[in-house]
Amino acid sequence: MIGKLDGRVSIVTGAGSGIGRAIALLFASEGSRVVVVDVNDNGGKETVSMIRNNGGDAMFIHADVSKAGDCENVVRETVRH
Repeated sequence: MIGKLDGRVSIVTGAGSGIGRAIALLFASEGSRVVVVDVNDNGGKETVSMIRNNGGDAMFIHADVSKAGDCENVVRETVRH
């Protein structure tokens, strides 16, 4: 089955819990590779594990999106990966 987001990469902020996590899981279920971004390391890594356990592809980046440097790093690491 082909998902609506096959071949896409999604950066989801606040993905360590709540709505952000739900979005990350949904995007992964639709075939997107997901970059999980959060200041909560444990929650972010847990979201990545949930995605991978369901056959998806995800990575975690610790970032505070209120800081420009962190946002630049998220994009740089996403492209590099």
